[in-house]
Amino acid sequence: MKQKFIEVDRETLFLLPPSLQDWLPEGHLARFVVEIVEQLDLRSLKESYAGRGSQAYNPEMLLSLLFYGYATGVFSSRQLERSTHDSVAFRFIAANAHPDHDTIATFRRRFLPQLRELFVQILQIAHQMNILKLGSISLDGSKVKANASKHKALSYDYAGRLEAQIKGEVAELLKRAEAADRADIPDGMNIPEELERREKRLAGITQAKAEIEKRAAERYAREQAAYEKKVAERARKEQKTGKKPRGKEPKPPNGGPSAKDQVNLTDEESRIMAVSVGGFEQAFNAQAGVDTTSKMIVTAHVTQQANDKLELVPTLNMLTSLPKVLGTVTELIADSGYFSATNVTACEGKEITPYIAIDRQEHNQSVWERFKEPEPLSDNADSVTRMKHRLQTSAGKKVYAQRKTTSEPVFGIIKAVMGFRSFMLRGFEAVQGEWDLVCMAYNIKRLHVLAG
Repeated sequence: MKQKFIEVDRETLFLLPPSLQDWLPEGHLARFVVEIVEQLDLRSLKESYAGRGSQAYNPEMLLSLLFYGYATGVFSSRQLERSTHDSVAFRFIAANAHPDHDTIATFRRRFLPQLRELFVQILQIAHQMNILKLGSISLDGSKVKANASKHKALSYDYAGRLEAQIKGEVAELLKRAEAADRADIPDGMNIPEELERREKRLAGITQAKAEIEKRAAERYAREQAAYEKKVAERARKEQKTGKKPRGKEPKPPNGGPSAKDQVNLTDEESRIMAVSVGGFEQAFNAQAGVDTTSKMIVTAHVTQQANDKLELVPTLNMLTSLPKVLGTVTELIADSGYFSATNVTACEGKEITPYIAIDRQEHNQSVWERFKEPEPLSDNADSVTRMKHRLQTSAGKKVYAQRKTTSEPVFGIIKAVMGFRSFMLRGFEAVQGEWDLVCMAYNIKRLHVLAG
């Protein structure tokens, strides 16, 4: 009688395919990652090895592991090590070797600063494949959780109260230690250990307060400069017109930290930020400029600022520093979080046409409102007025609409598909390098789709 099912046989011995090339089907992402990495110029990485001691793993292989891991949601060095045993794709990339997690973590931490140049090389490969040619760029940002808990944040006010409390406990412990009668010491208490623990906490609190005071001094310097600029501007207007300028006079800033100024004890360079789902999170603000045609990330950086307004000019600088062979950026699209007269002027100064929303746009506009054309623009209109008029035209609305199909989906893919919702590393420089790594992994994944 013919069996209905394929027999399950776990006892018969099998031989693995004799060639690594037989392990994966043609067109697999792991094969594509290896092919891309083979085209990269990794001399700066390879020349960093002294060649002493035991032989090191080839940087090409370790970099391929990281790219494929980040592209498929495997981020930690321990998971990457385990995957070289459990996953055929990772075995293929590692050529059946098994670098330990310390080796992978050290490689990632050591070479993160040098990965920035590889970012541009991948864009050049995309251009050679006739996939990327710069034109319109959509800019957006998203809060990515830091490798730190918001509950480990310490405010300046609470730090002062906690410092006073611990100093009082230290004084009491010393008093009891000096007493001859040990009846006052609870069972199980080890006074030297308790003192050492509190000394460490006091050192941490002192360091945290110093960081808060440093940030407050930097903030005061910025606010004082802005205040003096406003006062000087009002004085010039009053001298020119002979009348007192309208509006409230600017108030001088207050120096020193406020009671609510805080620092995180786990990653002091991260910041408390409001997130889109509501509430606050210990995070960094990750920025990405996306080509609207290929949907590849062409600029990437991280900021400690929760507001996006200051991130447009750094993006413009990165765009203009890209190799000319990639093409010329002609348009920049961004939401209202990036709007300011300074940013509009900066775009025009780089000969880039800005499409930056001036305010939040209403949903479900009437059909008449959607197709309504604005009044003709006056000849002496300033840059902001020209941009506002541009956004009200049918052509301008069509350009701005590309934002919802470019930068927003990119962050959705990174967070939902690739699974990257939290940085693995700590410290601003390390986080910047890891964001570069994430964006390069996304670009390779995107190239794989487009080339296929």
